[in-house]
Amino acid sequence: MEITDMLARIDSLREKIQSKRPLSKEEDKELDSYYRIGLTYTSNAIEGNSLTLTETKVLLEDGITVGGKPIKDCYEATGHAAAYDFMLSVAKTDELVITEETILRLHFLFYKGIESENAGKYRNHQVIITGTEYLPPEAKDVPQLMKEFIAELNAKKNILNPVLLAAFAHRRLVDIHPFSDGNGRTARLFMNLILVNKGYCIVSIPPILRHDYISALQVAQRTKNPSATAFNKLIAECEIEAQKDYCRLLRIPLNARDDVSQR
Repeated sequence: MEITDMLARIDSLREKIQSKRPLSKEEDKELDSYYRIGLTYTSNAIEGNSLTLTETKVLLEDGITVGGKPIKDCYEATGHAAAYDFMLSVAKTDELVITEETILRLHFLFYKGIESENAGKYRNHQVIITGTEYLPPEAKDVPQLMKEFIAELNAKKNILNPVLLAAFAHRRLVDIHPFSDGNGRTARLFMNLILVNKGYCIVSIPPILRHDYISALQVAQRTKNPSATAFNKLIAECEIEAQKDYCRLLRIPLNARDDVSQR
């Protein structure tokens, strides 16, 4: 399916979802908890965190850690949940405000329990990403690149389709790789901030799509003939699946076309 067709389908589902809003306070609270746990699990799992979905739920809801699991994995879960709460509070404001401070805060909340001295701070050294030929910019260039990135996002935010804007925000933040660690999780939170603000659903990239996700990023980052098409399609596909799941949770009926899988 072409990206234009995918975006049209997303907007059709969005209209169906919007027609059922606003939700009750109880429904809103239940959904927030559902996505908080789900996104924390999937985003961490992609990076190698060993906690299962159930273990993540027990940790976040009951504060009970799992015996035999690395303490770092637990800090990643609680930190991501705190960053998620902040993301959601910003996303639910009327006007989308994109600032460096927002990105730094997302990283700080996620990373402060893991390595507090680097939480919310740009890296001061060269990073090397294993498994790819892509080499992120020099550390000295990161502050200026981030300023240019924020300016570009604000210029595009009312012009570019919101799903493509969110995908671009994710991809470009990972390209710059401004932090010593936690770039992917910060990028996925930032992407969802944009999506939620524009009335779309929380996108989780399940571990089963990890290879497709990394491959699509690598195609967009390659020196010869880079292309963001595969990455844009993957994010659009995940948004459609998220919308279908949202409809399932709230018993919003789907027609046959809406319920067709992308794969």
